[in-house]
Amino acid sequence: MSPSKSEAAYALISQRISDGDYSPGYRLVLGTIADELGCSVVPVREAIRRLEAEGLVNFTRNVGATVANVDSTLYLHTMQTLSVIEPAATALAAPLMDEQWLAQARELNDRMRQCLSDFDPVSFTMLNNEFHQLLYGRCPNPHILDLVQRGWRRLAAMRSSSFTQIPNRAHASVEEHDRLLELIASNADARTIELAAREHRTNTLNAYLERAGLPPSTL
Repeated sequence: MSPSKSEAAYALISQRISDGDYSPGYRLVLGTIADELGCSVVPVREAIRRLEAEGLVNFTRNVGATVANVDSTLYLHTMQTLSVIEPAATALAAPLMDEQWLAQARELNDRMRQCLSDFDPVSFTMLNNEFHQLLYGRCPNPHILDLVQRGWRRLAAMRSSSFTQIPNRAHASVEEHDRLLELIASNADARTIELAAREHRTNTLNAYLERAGLPPSTL
């Protein structure tokens, strides 16, 4: 089944925000996007409303829709949300992960480990994103998966590289990835995997909070 016009508009705009083609402050002209998609402005307006609810777009009366500026509060809230829902998605996905999947995950983490000696935070972050997408990507609950994907899209739209701000977190992150993969490979119970994944995500959040001079998360 082909996606609806609203879904197509949402996918197009969110991807362009993530890629940086639509930078913060960029004015979204509904008619132009509608013409590109070959539809009316109604589905484009629906997509804009979804993106506004996700914090990626601002809509101002008499101005219209613009791409939201990077907001440290939005980043914090997104990280907090992922600390809750991404571990659940990872735990639900774990039983569906086969040996081929584990080999791919280990290869990604090994590439991250190789980045540590001559640290490139942008490349490391990209590999980290791929790794986590692999972990939660097989989550069989579409509602949880959608929420996790929204969170990661929001981080991408803010063009946020966590490891630029907290580079000392990178070594521990790779080690925690190893631990997660060991638990999954040994068929650990869902609760154990979820707790390990939550600790990993919370450790990254707390490193960010510490750098910002804020108290640690109690999630």
